[in-house]
Amino acid sequence: MEAALLQAAWEELLPVGYQELTYEGVAARAHTSRTVLYRRWPQRRDLVLAALRHQTPPLAPPAPDAGSLRGDVLGLLRFIAARMTDLAPVLQVLTDGRTRDSDLSDFVADRTQEAGGDAMAAVLDRAARRGEVEPSRLPARVTALPVHLVVAETLLTHRAPSEAALTEVVDQIFLPLVGHYGAPEGGG
Repeated sequence: MEAALLQAAWEELLPVGYQELTYEGVAARAHTSRTVLYRRWPQRRDLVLAALRHQTPPLAPPAPDAGSLRGDVLGLLRFIAARMTDLAPVLQVLTDGRTRDSDLSDFVADRTQEAGGDAMAAVLDRAARRGEVEPSRLPARVTALPVHLVVAETLLTHRAPSEAALTEVVDQIFLPLVGHYGAPEGGG
């Protein structure tokens, strides 16, 4: 029953947006009463978050293995950029100028940045085994930066970054920072 209620909330959310979503509209779609919805989700924010979680599973990107740090990071960013399109309905809700709910923004951050961080750690560990980088010398912000930039650009432009933009993030921002902070001992 809960899945049907969340599906109805999702189907109502997409055409009307967060601000116009009503318990009446969701109840009508689900062929139930508002009381059933209020009992489970006392506030609209709770209902919307539950519907978003139901519709958009975590990203969980694989850690690419292209044989180089550059190739692996580009592969990871390509994956995240492609998966961000799966979040397009969520982004549409979040970018509605009337939506200022930090829980909703936190939801997107949780779905993208944590998963990207785990994959980035695996990429950096593999690069360390190849002697390309010393991950323990990299500040956490540098490690997270590529994924954060892809997520931020997607949120600002409402579309995934181009291949050229992903390459710029890696070649012009991330790799120079890795060279500065995370070069292996004796390597630079």
